[in-house]
Amino acid sequence: MPDDALGRPYGIPVRREPVLPNGVLGMLIFVATEIMFFSGLISAFVIGKSNAIGGWPPPGQPRLPIEETALNTAALLASGVVLYFANRAFKKGAPNTKRLLGVSIALGGFFVLFQGAEWVALIGQGLTLTSGQLGGFFYLLVGAHALHVVAGFIILLYTYRRLSHDELDRFTFWPAQIFWYFVVGVWPVLYWQVYL
Repeated sequence: MPDDALGRPYGIPVRREPVLPNGVLGMLIFVATEIMFFSGLISAFVIGKSNAIGGWPPPGQPRLPIEETALNTAALLASGVVLYFANRAFKKGAPNTKRLLGVSIALGGFFVLFQGAEWVALIGQGLTLTSGQLGGFFYLLVGAHALHVVAGFIILLYTYRRLSHDELDRFTFWPAQIFWYFVVGVWPVLYWQVYL
């Protein structure tokens, strides 16, 4: 079979570069479904909160630690900002990429540890999954987010490992960032709805 001017056999289609890499497209679809999931949970919470007899938070339930969680929220938001700068450094091939990614992971780890400490304190004060409407909604919403944070934390650790071994490419780093930005972005909404 004769070849064309570029040396390709006639009749064989040319493979085009995809608009979005498969991993990025898959992560965007996953995040879109997770946005719907959290929207449903938040809607149920808002409806339950507005229909609560005796006001919100329900009488006799411990108060959520607004100030401590605000600090924790700042740490998570800072993690997202540092990840943005890590991405910029990665694109330029800058040597500080690894340090920036490590700081982002450390801030995410801070968030996980202090949310865990908050849970232990609240359980000690009597706020459990079965202690009432506040406890049920709190652990459902914040717990669902916690699972996502832990998953994102593991993804970032994997990304860091790949970077440490000079095996990280943009097709791996990009989906990891999308997921972490989702985790970071949904938290202020949860903080506003659940804590304030």
